[in-house]
Amino acid sequence: MAGMRTYGEACAASHALDLVGERWALLVVRELLLGPKRFTDLRSGLPGASPNVLSQRLRELERVGVVRRGKLPPPAASKIYELTEWGMELEPVITTLGRWGARSPLRPRDAGMSIDSLILALRTMFDSSAAEGLDATLDLRLGDNAFHAIVADGSLIIARGAPKEPDATIKTDPGTLAAMVFEGRPLTEASRSGDAKVEGDESAVERLLTLFSLPEPAPPAET
Repeated sequence: MAGMRTYGEACAASHALDLVGERWALLVVRELLLGPKRFTDLRSGLPGASPNVLSQRLRELERVGVVRRGKLPPPAASKIYELTEWGMELEPVITTLGRWGARSPLRPRDAGMSIDSLILALRTMFDSSAAEGLDATLDLRLGDNAFHAIVADGSLIIARGAPKEPDATIKTDPGTLAAMVFEGRPLTEASRSGDAKVEGDESAVERLLTLFSLPEPAPPAET
């Protein structure tokens, strides 16, 4: 901990904040939960963080054992950052914090979100009771990013990488997907406008969009 700002307490929670409580640190973790990324990919997911600040956070997270550096195999051979096994244990912290923050009446509804944060939001807001009777594999294409979403036995697996034999493919952008899932924008309207394109079983896509629900908002602060 030499050279790092610290609360100087024996409390494990305060020590955890010593490790990942700096601005952008937990968002770096969020961006790596779905797999390794190059520095340029992290910059795309965190456009508000300057290159210098992002580099500093990566160095700090690497120093405390949350992040490690690696290299993709040839021919890419690009340098990447990935979470350590201990770093991956922060996923429930991120998802619980996301569910808590979703209840805030002050949350900016019109602000953007990264692709990875949207995928993690789907994991977080999945309603298993709404998925009863659904057994489907979907190919989710968000620009150049491919994800597979598998719904079976009331559970959801959603991760990076296209499935081999999907029941349906939906091609769209993060903003449109978020609007359909969390704001009730109809798939038919998004398709007509060209913001979304479905191939295969459209009813499976329609059903998928109904499997996520935001928690009840917290009461506003008294004035």
